[in-house]
Amino acid sequence: MMDIRMLQAGDLSQLAVLYGELVEEKSSPEAMRSTFEKMASDENYHLLGAFENGRLAGSLMGVICEDLIGECRPFMVIENVIVSEAFRGKKAGKLLMQEAERIARERRCGYALLVSSGFRKEAHAFYESLGYTEDVRGFRRRLVL
Repeated sequence: MMDIRMLQAGDLSQLAVLYGELVEEKSSPEAMRSTFEKMASDENYHLLGAFENGRLAGSLMGVICEDLIGECRPFMVIENVIVSEAFRGKKAGKLLMQEAERIARERRCGYALLVSSGFRKEAHAFYESLGYTEDVRGFRRRLVL
């Protein structure tokens, strides 16, 4: 059975391994711990994990953003969605997205949005199966420090 819950500091080593399936860049455990502490203390960050028998199967981050348009309802940005290849097809992704949306509704969000790299066709089909539509074009620029 898949269990969905907020990630805890003790889950970071499993998360670093999982992120290795998402991006080629290796995650720094020290930087992760420091950043995780900041995120955990901010009620607008929701780092969710899907676990099966104590093993991290998938994760996503939902961030509540305030808005000044219209009725000033916030929105949720969903980022870093990943389900380990070993757990795909077991509803981990669907359960993670449902929990993120539950939190967004609880916080009165008007909508949830996410971006996905153009080559991730399988992920796009998954998002569409959940009711997400490709109605905007996303742009990203890497910033060099």
